[in-house]
Amino acid sequence: MTAIIRVAVIHGPNLDLLGARDPEHYGAPTLDQVNRLIGDSAAQLEIEVRISQHNDEGALVEALHDAAGWAQAVVINPAAFTHYSIAVRDALQATGLPAVEVHLSNIHAREAFRRHSVTAPVCRGQICGLGPIGYVLALHAVKALVEGQA
Repeated sequence: MTAIIRVAVIHGPNLDLLGARDPEHYGAPTLDQVNRLIGDSAAQLEIEVRISQHNDEGALVEALHDAAGWAQAVVINPAAFTHYSIAVRDALQATGLPAVEVHLSNIHAREAFRRHSVTAPVCRGQICGLGPIGYVLALHAVKALVEGQA
């Protein structure tokens, strides 16, 4: 039997407003619905997830610091911090863990300021534009990375 893989799933600012905020870009599902999808998918993949959401940059950085002590990988949607937070980028890099960046919308097809990610260069990959299924794909990716299959 394969050992359980531990993954920190971290949502950034304003994702607690999913379902109400800008549904044409972010879809109708609420954060609770997205988290249930993540949890159900993780269970099928034999992944233990700890899911958190942070509107505060410092709290998100602390969540990354904490993940370095227990997780084997990170799935992160830095949201607005994607585009400017060197603190989040540095904390993500400092974990030393493989990470996959997820965005519900296609950031490359949106406003110019959303097309640049300061966090992507310290991630193994980026999934965007596929809605909540992007998190499921990211779980598959980090499992393969941790198991040495990617």
